Amino acid sequence: MKLTELAGRRVVVWGTGREAVAALRAIAPLAPAELLAVQDGPAAPAGNWAELAGSVPLVTGADAQAAILAAEVLVRSPGVAQTHPWLAGARAAGVRITGGTALWMPEHAARTIGVTGSKGKSTTSTLISRLLAAVGRPNVLGGNIGTAALALPEAELYVLELSMYQCADLDDSPRTAVLTSLYPEHLDWSGGEREYYRDKLNLVAHGPERVVFNAGDPRLTAELAAFGPDLPRVPVGSADSFHVAAGSAGEPWFYLGAEPLFPRTALGLVGRHNASNLCVALGALQAVGVDCLGQRDALAEGLAGIRPLEHRLTPIPDPSGLTFVDDSISTIPESAIHAIEAYAHRPLTVIVGGQDRGLDYRPLRDYLAATGISATLIGIPDSGERILQAVADLPAVLRLSASDLTAAVRLARRHTPPGGVVLLSPAAPSYGRFDNFEHRSRVFAEAIAATAPAGGGATG
Repeated sequence: MKLTELAGRRVVVWGTGREAVAALRAIAPLAPAELLAVQDGPAAPAGNWAELAGSVPLVTGADAQAAILAAEVLVRSPGVAQTHPWLAGARAAGVRITGGTALWMPEHAARTIGVTGSKGKSTTSTLISRLLAAVGRPNVLGGNIGTAALALPEAELYVLELSMYQCADLDDSPRTAVLTSLYPEHLDWSGGEREYYRDKLNLVAHGPERVVFNAGDPRLTAELAAFGPDLPRVPVGSADSFHVAAGSAGEPWFYLGAEPLFPRTALGLVGRHNASNLCVALGALQAVGVDCLGQRDALAEGLAGIRPLEHRLTPIPDPSGLTFVDDSISTIPESAIHAIEAYAHRPLTVIVGGQDRGLDYRPLRDYLAATGISATLIGIPDSGERILQAVADLPAVLRLSASDLTAAVRLARRHTPPGGVVLLSPAAPSYGRFDNFEHRSRVFAEAIAATAPAGGGATG
């Protein structure tokens, strides 16, 4: 559905956050027959909502549900779950349901690289944008990261990080679709594992010209195969595409087939998963016409200065000699596995636990068992105890419990050897105990500062 098709129609925008404000601003000039904002809960409006408060009515409670049912088109914000009963009622009433990114995409799909994945989409999107700029391809980065699609300026090329929430409503695919990984996540929003895959992979269901994907992810590979032979797949990560292999002196290098590009050290992001993210990013650049071999020096220069995304494997200075690492954005077992893998060569304490959505933590247990990694796991509410139970049979894992994040940091200081790493990688969402993962990060940093030993020595 195109944005211009909303002219003269009764339109309801569900939500008051960043994407909803962008949608209202984009729709209002089209002269819809009616334009309302609705909110079903007490969520705080976005900081810029006040600019619209006088011109767009905000309806709440039972009146909000009635307004939705009377609409011709409902533009939902990403937080409105597929399973929400009001949404089911709207579908039954024949209301057309869409989202801000879906309204933006038809006019911009040919100029868009759309990136999604259960993990790695933020890093990969940022890498694509930075590397395109490094080879003289100006672009605008936005979507789930930064600016909402409907608020983006006009540009020759867009790189959009897309969440599952934004993918779910698309009825036009970006011409270059990029997929980093596929793990069960946000099952409560979609309604189940199969539904989650359906919503996530809706990105590629509407005419992409090329689908660049991480062929090292077996679940992703299998799900894409189910689309049939006509899906224009571009696998990355094998020996005949972009991959990491030993160089002539034994050190790891990035390669395109048999041709070396630049050393692994050119990418200042730790972990095998970040090397994989860069391979996918390079695959996307090649898909839009960048000569990655011919431009290898410019690409290596473009990687200089790239730092971890905030709250993703971000080191926090501490005078004790311990390395504290903030990976608060970790919400599933697989992301915690990536984080542990990056620091497994050092004495390691991992703080795990958060909102309990019933995730299966056997992948984390199986990874620790297969690698034989020695680590201390500190569980915090609400899912921490379940995670500790999942690894109870592993003799190399010391299991400890803490009542909250501050207590966990204090406990970590006592049990982590000098020179070791204390990693917050919860493998669970933040909600319930924290407002969001940024709030959890702030509490972690505050706990580190509050428990730092006087004089900078190690605690014991």
